[in-house]
Amino acid sequence: MQYCVIQRILGLLLMLFSFTQLVPALVGWAYDGLDIFPFLKSFSVLLIGGAMIWYPVRKHSDEMRLRDGFLVVILFWTVLGVSGSLPLLMSDHLKISVPDAIFESMSALTTTGATVITKLDTLPHSILFYRQQLQWLGGMGIIVLAVAILPILGIGGSQLYRAEIPGPVKDSKLTPRIKETAKLLWLIYFGFTVVCALAYKLAGMSWFDAVGHSFSTVAIGGFSTHDASMGYFNSHWVDTVAIVFMLLSSANFSLHYLVWRKRSPGLYLENSEFRFYMYCVAAITIICVIYLQLGHHYGSTSETIFKSLFQVVSMLTTTGFTTTEYVYWPLFLPVLLIFSSFMGGCAGSTAGGIKVVRVLLLFKQGMRETARLIHPSARISVKLNRKPVPDNVMQAVWGFFSVYIGLFVLMMLLLMASGLDQVTAFSAVAASLNNLGPGLGSVAENYAGVNDFSKWVLCFAMLLGRLEIFTLLVVLTPAFWRQ
Repeated sequence: MQYCVIQRILGLLLMLFSFTQLVPALVGWAYDGLDIFPFLKSFSVLLIGGAMIWYPVRKHSDEMRLRDGFLVVILFWTVLGVSGSLPLLMSDHLKISVPDAIFESMSALTTTGATVITKLDTLPHSILFYRQQLQWLGGMGIIVLAVAILPILGIGGSQLYRAEIPGPVKDSKLTPRIKETAKLLWLIYFGFTVVCALAYKLAGMSWFDAVGHSFSTVAIGGFSTHDASMGYFNSHWVDTVAIVFMLLSSANFSLHYLVWRKRSPGLYLENSEFRFYMYCVAAITIICVIYLQLGHHYGSTSETIFKSLFQVVSMLTTTGFTTTEYVYWPLFLPVLLIFSSFMGGCAGSTAGGIKVVRVLLLFKQGMRETARLIHPSARISVKLNRKPVPDNVMQAVWGFFSVYIGLFVLMMLLLMASGLDQVTAFSAVAASLNNLGPGLGSVAENYAGVNDFSKWVLCFAMLLGRLEIFTLLVVLTPAFWRQ
């Protein structure tokens, strides 16, 4: 393990992150002049702290190995979660404890969207913008951005990229060079954000709300600048923009690139993962519409369809926006929406969850095993996009799924042992591990009433979900630390 190399990169990344503290300070100064000094203080602390970490090892320029990359990613997300809480702790408008501040920061950076802060409509613009900005930075991954910048400073980024990018197809690159791939991903991400902000503005939002909600929409984060979330605007146009960009951002960004390069939108429907994803959106929406309509939950059929579609897309993409109190929907619908978040979005997207491609492969594997019972001697392969999937990929998918279930059960039991009821514990772990945000029971609206022990467990779950479990678990194994 090259600790000097790790220390140097960590210092540089921390200094890079410190400059993001200046943006909410400028926003706060421009709007109301409130709570700008916490961000200036945080900027100074992080910049000086990063410089102190970097300066003693500034001349170490050895090539970083893959193991070093894993450790840098874990350390950076952990340090970032703590560092991001500094302005919240220093704010005069927030009376917040250390666990709550770290929980809020970690939730934002991992794009989970679970919050412990209430009365958002009364908070200064600087704090509101900061929460949205943290989600936007965490959406595509600050490490991916760093990969595009660090080569300029003489640091290769391929190990960071491989450790950061989630999904079973993370080694597929859009361009031959990792740096160019990272830049291209961020260009697509930035482009979606700009177009989304403009669409929100045209739909009737103020510029502040439009930019803030474009950050959380494209990042699949779910934070809002209002307590009522998207329901605050009470606009079908706003909801339509949200639905479109939630679906776009939860699709594979590599697929977006191919569609753009070949000028062929038909590639979306040719992709097995995206096609299966749309089928799931349609099926769950139809189920919700039928049951809500039978129960006369809303005044008209059109309203029922629109509310159902929005909430299904929001939960399935693990965004977590709300326009209605879905927790009071009849029968099994609230639980169905929570379960839909387990699948999440497509691999290579900003969404959380197990990922659509893994669920699709598990389904295909189940069908293959059924066929083998009927035809024991037949050679049947699992195919994705008309190509056979290697057995090692299938083994990795099964391994991920089994570890996911085991960790889910363990964390749920820990939360129940701390005093939470079954519904709250189940939904809180699901919402955190899938980077969803809102849950059921006591965490349907916020996590302010959850005990501190549970918040630390949920912070760990958020990191597991953001880094797709194995990136974090590999660092916790004894084999990782052996020479």
